[in-house]
Amino acid sequence: MTSDPDIPAPDDKDWTWVLERPCSDCGFDASLVLGPDVGGLVRDAGHRWQGVLARPDVRRRPSPTVWSVAEYGSHCRDVCRIFGERVTLILEQDDPLFPNWDQDQTAIEKRYWADDPAVVVVELTAAAEAAAATFDTVTGAQWARAGRRSNGSVFTVLTLGRYFVHDLVHHLWDVRS
Repeated sequence: MTSDPDIPAPDDKDWTWVLERPCSDCGFDASLVLGPDVGGLVRDAGHRWQGVLARPDVRRRPSPTVWSVAEYGSHCRDVCRIFGERVTLILEQDDPLFPNWDQDQTAIEKRYWADDPAVVVVELTAAAEAAAATFDTVTGAQWARAGRRSNGSVFTVLTLGRYFVHDLVHHLWDVRS
């Protein structure tokens, strides 16, 4: 796209409910994810994006206010980076408060619609690998260490990992992969 597209309405849902029951959209049941499986599931999602971002219509939006596959890929790249940073904070600090992240503002500021899908796939794969590798280092009682979002939601390393995996799987479902 050469000009700024319509901006999708912000997603103002609190998605933490996916930690308690299967997602009514994508069907993913985060409660079934075991801590040691997080890294592998993140890597798998990162690899699945490689095929998705190679589609010929990757930049086409299904409607003016719904992200294209490429925009979802850019978002997932940043999700991997953010969750990698958050798990690191929990492991290194006692009860950290995560910096606020407005995903919709990030999409606008970074102009997701203008990202090169060939670059995004490399960045997303690297970010997924880095986040997965951090989750792979977690052992024993570290899974119960906690941190907080700016809205007060508390996550342990385990629930953060489950939430993270759901986000990646859900967005693959969004683009029907």
